[in-house]
Amino acid sequence: MKHGKKYTEKTATINRQEQYQLDKAVELVKSCAFAKFDETVELAMKLNLKSSHTVRDTLVFPNQFGREKRILVFAKGEKAEEARQNGATFVGDNDLIEKIKGGWLDFDVAVATPDLMKDVGKLGQILGRRGLMPNPKTQTVTFEIKGAIAELKKGRVEYRADKTGVVHMAVGKVSMDIDKISENVKTVIKTVNSKKPGDIKGEFIKSITLSSTMGPGIKLAQDAKVLA
Repeated sequence: MKHGKKYTEKTATINRQEQYQLDKAVELVKSCAFAKFDETVELAMKLNLKSSHTVRDTLVFPNQFGREKRILVFAKGEKAEEARQNGATFVGDNDLIEKIKGGWLDFDVAVATPDLMKDVGKLGQILGRRGLMPNPKTQTVTFEIKGAIAELKKGRVEYRADKTGVVHMAVGKVSMDIDKISENVKTVIKTVNSKKPGDIKGEFIKSITLSSTMGPGIKLAQDAKVLA
């Protein structure tokens, strides 16, 4: 793959084989960003997983970034009113289901009460492939609507390992302070590391790379895996 002049110039300032301590790695990611927009800081974590394993959960970053999520809640009656009172962007049941079937998807996360999942489940092909399907594992199928909305507003995000065993996550913006980005990275490492399957021997996290949207990858030192 051929890269542009700016990318090549920034890459020349780092050792692509070296594993950097966390704060230094974040410093390099920030210095290697060259786009005119505020680039996202991205993390790629390669896990030691078997094909039968699934690693998927949610976390809340200590330092928020990006715009507030548009929250859709599938609910009826009192739970629908609870959703409205607590700041859900869209609330409904069959009306929203039909709207989504028609191609409308102007929301970032969906929550559903368990009694509506039979109907919401019919949207599986539409919502599933976009990562928008409510799921008990991510606390988005629940009767605790107030708590779910509060967590999502605080910045709760979902993470999952893909078929190759890699977790990809945005962890901040280049404009953020180094210590704030580093704290977010530590949160991901600690949370994912706690999901190590019991039958996995040896290291669970095989490698961690940080980069900005347009910048080169910076390898994180192995001892960063155990940072709390």
